[in-house]
Amino acid sequence: MKSLLIAATTIATAFAEPVPMTFTATDRTEVLYRFAAPEKTEAGKSYPLVLFLHGSGERGTDNKAQLKNSVADILEGAAELGESVYLIVPQCPPGHWWSEPTPGLLELKNAGEKNPLMDAVLALVEDTARKHPIDRKRIYVTGLSMGGFGTWDMLARSPQTWAAAMPICGGGAPQTVGKFKDVAIRIFHGELDEAVPTKSSELMAEALRKAGSKAELTMYPGVGHDSWTPTYQDREVIKWLFAQRKPD
Repeated sequence: MKSLLIAATTIATAFAEPVPMTFTATDRTEVLYRFAAPEKTEAGKSYPLVLFLHGSGERGTDNKAQLKNSVADILEGAAELGESVYLIVPQCPPGHWWSEPTPGLLELKNAGEKNPLMDAVLALVEDTARKHPIDRKRIYVTGLSMGGFGTWDMLARSPQTWAAAMPICGGGAPQTVGKFKDVAIRIFHGELDEAVPTKSSELMAEALRKAGSKAELTMYPGVGHDSWTPTYQDREVIKWLFAQRKPD
């Protein structure tokens, strides 16, 4: 609880705290999420949108636990760069995955295939982009651990949506990389990760390399499962993310 309060306080110093909201998809799938918006927007101007997918420890129904890791870092990094951004932070229900992995957590079972939760989150992104002044050339997806797996799923599910992606300590489906080889991607993993094997990221990086992608893989020496803290606290990484644009 203390860490949640600290995170919320930190966010409030740069941005208004993400507000709790609920989205209901056309199939009645409900998504609890937090939403952050710029304090001020200018007429005629559009802004980037980030979808952040949390890890397994933040699953729930309180629409709050998903703020625990890295949300403050993303918003603070954006503020330091002078970037006014929109941010969506959905919460995965208990007992579910964003997208289910294979045994051993190496790959995704059904990346990009029918998945009511992920389809609803994608519909939420589209609904947000339609209702707010979002720059559709600057929509990004990132996530950690279970959310890293979810990030790879989102790339396979709707490759045309994303200007860039940053999956952290999560695996995907190597056979799907042809769909998103032209998306700007940076992959991060700790070399000492005992929760999700480094091979999950290495398999995706190698498949993308063979497909002609310019995706980059960063392996942190001496780092275990928490490879998200050094990633999201690195202002150069955040700067890279917001510099990415879909080509005209």
